[in-house]
Amino acid sequence: QVRLVESGGGLVQAGGSLRLSCEASGRTFSDYVMGWFRQAPGKEREFVATINPISTTTDYAESVKGRFTISRDNAKNTVYLQMNDVKPDDTADYLCAMGGILSPLPRFYPFWGQGTQVTVSS
Repeated sequence: QVRLVESGGGLVQAGGSLRLSCEASGRTFSDYVMGWFRQAPGKEREFVATINPISTTTDYAESVKGRFTISRDNAKNTVYLQMNDVKPDDTADYLCAMGGILSPLPRFYPFWGQGTQVTVSS
């Protein structure tokens, strides 16, 4: 059984930083693409970033490029999202996902965590 557990969310002021973590279990972590998505109340789930199994390829949503960095530690079965210069529009529930294809589309990620809330105050 796959389990993805996010942590690191919280309240942060605009311009500040936050680091999210997602620890996976139940699968061979290093075999899978990992992604971060976010969902704000009343909005659709939105792609944030993705990383391939050996960390040689990443992709980001335009809205976070230059501010967020995705990384992974296969020895710790963990993927990270470093969020810098956050903005009020970054406020959302952040979910990590595990899949087989490097894609911004949620349908290519069969496994999902429960999410961690990030709130950015202005």
